Amino acid sequence: MSHHIVEVKNLRHVYPDGTIAIIDVSFRITHGESVAIIGANGAGKSTLLQHLNGCLEPTGGDILIGDTPLSKSTLPDIRRTVGMLFQNPDDQLFMPTVFDDVAFGPLNLGLTVEHIEKRVADALDLVGAGHLRDKPPYHLSGGEKKRVAIATVLAMSPDILVMDEPTSGLDPFARRQLMNLLRGFHHTKIFTSHDLDMVLELCGRTIILHEGLIMADAPTAEIFRNEELLSACRLEKPLSMQGCPLCRQTPST
Repeated sequence: MSHHIVEVKNLRHVYPDGTIAIIDVSFRITHGESVAIIGANGAGKSTLLQHLNGCLEPTGGDILIGDTPLSKSTLPDIRRTVGMLFQNPDDQLFMPTVFDDVAFGPLNLGLTVEHIEKRVADALDLVGAGHLRDKPPYHLSGGEKKRVAIATVLAMSPDILVMDEPTSGLDPFARRQLMNLLRGFHHTKIFTSHDLDMVLELCGRTIILHEGLIMADAPTAEIFRNEELLSACRLEKPLSMQGCPLCRQTPST
């Protein structure tokens, strides 16, 4: 079985304060799929993603990457396979300079200095952040931090991309740049987003999470045509499917 496959079986997560975030969630994502996990705030999306590379430990259920169950012993290998972008880039940037942050992962892979330099340069170029290389992360804008955080993931050359709200905080140009980048990544992609137009454009499959439960798992276009389902889950159609509000207005007489 391909190591690009992600399988979640009967996943459950309860936080220490008793909050139930995930309830019996199961799905299987195959090699090359681009899958969005959407839902209203508090649906459990970020909690779910943080299980896919071991940032959170399940209360119950299993996660497999290919044939490998996620466990403490397999965690180092799985984290080399699954690249994780957090919603808040400040959770990902902690080194003195941008270069140090992007080099941190490759350095821990034991790569040579030459290979690390190349990976850092390539990753920063991909997100249009090469000019930020020597800056301290705390001097960056929110959008710049997001781009650098994405570069830290790309520098690891992951087989599976897991991204929590990847376009959040990006200006329109950087958003389009990221979408083009994701379109060119032909391995498995899993991300959450409130940017439903991006979901419609990039994902052939969408999973709706609502109050910790999967409410739907279907082709994206089918999901967005189901207005009753969207309303029940506190969602709306992407703007591109809503039409022009001015055109819908009744002319005054």
